[in-house]
Amino acid sequence: MEMMDSFLEWGIIIAVGFASGFLNTVAGGGSLITLPVLIFLGLPGTVANGTNRVAILSQNFFAVGGFHSKGVKIPIRYTIYLGLASLAGGIMGALIAVDIRDELFNRILAVIMVVVVLTIIFDRNDVRTIRPEKLETKNQLIGILSFFLLGIYGGFIQAGIGFLVIAVLTRVNHFSLVKTNYVKVMAAIVYTGAAVVVFAIEDKIVWTIGLILAIGQGLGGWYASRWSVVKGDVWIKRIMVVAVIGLAIKLWFF
Repeated sequence: MEMMDSFLEWGIIIAVGFASGFLNTVAGGGSLITLPVLIFLGLPGTVANGTNRVAILSQNFFAVGGFHSKGVKIPIRYTIYLGLASLAGGIMGALIAVDIRDELFNRILAVIMVVVVLTIIFDRNDVRTIRPEKLETKNQLIGILSFFLLGIYGGFIQAGIGFLVIAVLTRVNHFSLVKTNYVKVMAAIVYTGAAVVVFAIEDKIVWTIGLILAIGQGLGGWYASRWSVVKGDVWIKRIMVVAVIGLAIKLWFF
């Protein structure tokens, strides 16, 4: 019976990972699902945060492979600069995260979830509009600075960062969503890898759960990248809004 319960738990974790990997790749917000699930499984907030990064790293590697297999092209040099900027910020953010109290972490996560949900609800910009790309020096510098700040946030908590990255790349550089998502997962490998190292050194990762979650999240990232979805389905966002608000209330008050 105990083994069956374990297999059931693993199946749930893989399924949650797949959904998270899909959402993270095509839009963002997957960690708004996985972090609360990991916390409700009994992991302290900081440990859930570290464990979640193992799966995110897997998802990003698989997503990059999926985009590459479909022939999507990105500005490599600019992407490397963005990755290095996010690496510096990611190390800073992860160092902040490992020392934060679990109760405070849960409340910060609850606030961030609500903010991200409100952003989803009230965002009326149509990022599908085709516009000339902007890769002038000024735009690249703005992007690099933005990715440094996003790296700090990503190293600290990760949840909802996909939406912020999309906002930067579509507004600053006028990238299409497909190209935006490719650059997003490529740069995320750098700062997520740095965060995994920091969390591992601080012993804030439960590797068994992290690797099981990584199976689902990697598959979700691969599937989503090859499917080349322009935008997450409306019904998924609506379900996520309801679920995230409920989980935010749970984290804040209980």
